[in-house]
This record gives sequence, structure tokens and C-alpha cells, in this order.
Amino acid sequence: MSISCSDCLSDLLCEEDSGSILSAESPSSECSSGLGSPATVGETIAELIEDEKDFVPGFDYLDRFRSQSLDSSAREESVAWILKVQAYYGFHPLTAYLAVNYLDRFLYSRSLPQTDGWPMQLLSLACLSLAAKMEEPLVPSCLDLQVEGAKYIFEPRTIRRMELLVLTVLNWRLRSVTPFSFTDFFACKIDPSGSYLGYLISRSTDIILSDMRGTSFLEYRPSCTAAAAVLCAANETPSLMSLVNFEQAEAWCEGLTKEKIVGCYQLMQSFLLIENNKRRKAPKVLPQFRVTAQAVVSRFCHQLSSSSSSPTSSPYNKRRKLSDSPWVDDDNGSPQ
Repeated sequence: MSISCSDCLSDLLCEEDSGSILSAESPSSECSSGLGSPATVGETIAELIEDEKDFVPGFDYLDRFRSQSLDSSAREESVAWILKVQAYYGFHPLTAYLAVNYLDRFLYSRSLPQTDGWPMQLLSLACLSLAAKMEEPLVPSCLDLQVEGAKYIFEPRTIRRMELLVLTVLNWRLRSVTPFSFTDFFACKIDPSGSYLGYLISRSTDIILSDMRGTSFLEYRPSCTAAAAVLCAANETPSLMSLVNFEQAEAWCEGLTKEKIVGCYQLMQSFLLIENNKRRKAPKVLPQFRVTAQAVVSRFCHQLSSSSSSPTSSPYNKRRKLSDSPWVDDDNGSPQ
């Protein structure tokens, strides 16, 4: 699928400073040169630890999935789709993580009229589009992003309106503290010589992305997730297995606790076994339905918290129209 030059121009620009938090996301090749002086690194990590609580959903978000007031399977499907698109276009790992982070923070603050179907896919698409605009030098068009089993196809202006809603709910705070803010630092703690640094960062990144689908990991903050992932990566390296020590990991920086690290580490180990068993299964191929209604999210954006009923029109010629939905307005804001 080709990407034209005009498609690469972002439709939505964020006037946020590109430094600060995200400047520390790129992996370094050597501990001595990539992380700066110990005093500077210590201050930076302390600031990240202090700020990370502001970029995660509230403490009761996981309880909503456990009580089934939120659909964990719908979230898992959305995260899986985001990861497929990330792999399809070769996006940075941070792009996929940010997209899921935006999705979780949105769902914590707003309730969708229905927890699956086209509203959830539209939200996932908008979050991925925003994350790509934050991180990628070349961003596919809104239509080109809808690949890898996307069940519905949305018009670009529909996606842009949903993006604006997400930005409003997140208060335009797209620069998030993520596990990737800590992986370099923790990898250097495990391997000060830097001999296995590249592997530790790469493998821990894979583990973090793979585990995003599990709602159980929502219990852990980004710093704890990063520490557990680096320890899992070290445990897979014979030369570093003896260095896997939870007491020492707790002392890597203030804010880490042995109990949380152990819990996250054990959860990661169990998920790794499950993923290894699923790896050879063929992916499910879903049919696509094109959303042809104009301005499909106008009233959807205004009445997102209402308990509106879902669209009832049936598919015809593999297209699903939403013009009969109570959320659909025309361009002038009046119902169709």
C-alpha cells in the first residue's frame, strides 16, 4: 500500500516540546556515553518516577475489567490490531505503546456507547493515528492505516473528529512516561559493561509490547514494567542469569518495590509461555465493512457517555452504513 507525500503531512499538529520525556526514549549503545553523568541520570529518573502516575489510568481501571463493566476481550482485540499495524508499517515500538496508553486513558475517563464494534475500532484507530503523528517521520494516510484485519473502514474526517475528541479527553497531554523511558537505565544496571546492552533493550521491548494485551499488567506502573522486562530478558541470557536479583532491582531507583517487581516478573513469565504456545496459530481473517455515513461521530462525540443503542442496519454488499445511527449528524450538526 503506497503512501503519497501529501498523505505524510499530518492533519493534526501538536505544539508540544519534542524534548523532555520522549528525548530519552531512544536506546543508547553504551552506558557511559548514552545516559550522561550519574547525577543527571538520577535526577531524570526521579522526575520520570514522579511524573509516571499522571500518564496512566486511575487505580480502579483494572477493577472495571475484573467486574466486566469494561470488556477485556474488546481491549485485547484492539491492542492486537494496533500491534499488527505497527509491525506492518515498521513503526517504532513507542508508537504502539503510546496508542494503547491513549486508549486506556480515554476509556478510563469516558464510556463508549458499546464496548466493542465500530466505536472501539474507531477509538483504536484515532489513538494509533495520534501516536504515529507524535513519533513517526512518515505517517500513512487515515485510509492506509486501516489494514491488518480492520473490520470497518472510516472516512478521514471521521477519524480526525475522533482524534480531536481523544485530545480533548487527554487534555492534549500526549507526551507520556512509558517503560521505554527506563529500559536503557535498568539495562545498564544489569550490565554495566554494556556487553549485552543491545540485546537487553531489544528483548525487553519485545516483552513489553507483547504483554500490553493483558489487562493484568495495568496494575503496574511503567517503571515497574520496565524493571521486570529487563529482568526477564536477563534471565534468558546465560551470562546474566546470575544477576537477576529482585532486592538489587528494588534499589535501582526510588519508587520501585520488590513486591511489585516480583509480581510483574512472574506475570510476564506466565504470559511468555502462553505466547509461545499461540505463536504458530494462523491469524483470524475478518471481513471489512466500510462506514459510509458522513460525519459519523458528530453526535457520537457529543453524547459519548450516553447509553445509546448500537447501529442496527445489516451489511449489504460487504458495506455497513451508519446513517441510521442516532449518533450520526450531517455536516451542519443536524441529525440525518
